[in-house]
Order: sequence, then C-alpha cells, then structure tokens
Amino acid sequence: MRQARNYQAGLAAEASVLRWYIAAGYQPLVQRFRGARGEIDLILQRDDDVIFVEVKKSRSFDAAALRLGPAQIARIMQTAGEFLGTQPRGQLTPTRFDVALVNSFGEVSILENVLSA
Repeated sequence: MRQARNYQAGLAAEASVLRWYIAAGYQPLVQRFRGARGEIDLILQRDDDVIFVEVKKSRSFDAAALRLGPAQIARIMQTAGEFLGTQPRGQLTPTRFDVALVNSFGEVSILENVLSA
C-alpha cells in the first residue's frame, strides 16, 4: 500500500514539475524515458537546448535533494547519452541537467544545470 502511495505521489510531483516547465515556455519531449541503464523523469526542449530533469519529492526541499546520490547521477548521465544518440546533433546537442524538488505542500523548486558528468 505504501509503495503504491509513494508511486502515485511521485507521478503527481512529476506532473506538477511538468506544468511548471510548460508555463515557463519549455516543450515536453518525453516523460519517464527508459534507457538501457536507467530512467529520466522528464526531457524537455527550449530553443535548441535539451533539458533533462530529475524529480525528487520529500517532506522538504532539503530532504528531497538528499535523495539523489552519485550512482543515480551516473545513471542519469548514461541514459541522457542514450537519448542524445536519437537526436540529429547527437552528443553535440546543447544540454542542461536540472533537479526539480517538490515538498510536501506541492511547492516546486527548480535547480537549473546542477548535475554534471
């Protein structure tokens, strides 16, 4: 029961974050992209840039941020590389890696360009 509730809360958090990005002028490309090495919650585009977004939800922004570890960051980077392989410019595509934090009140905090290889 708890696992199902957490899954639904995660989906709701992703939906909130997606609404935030759309309101800010981003175009959604893919939700929950699955590659051979992992998953990326949201992939968006703005102008020529592709933005990879990892969504983390917890009771506070700080607690949500602590839920992202080095192994997951490495998987996100590898999976992003897989996605870029499907794009016309491949690895030369301008990219950004954001982390979107959602607290227990449903508030969203976007940390732009915070992940790097």
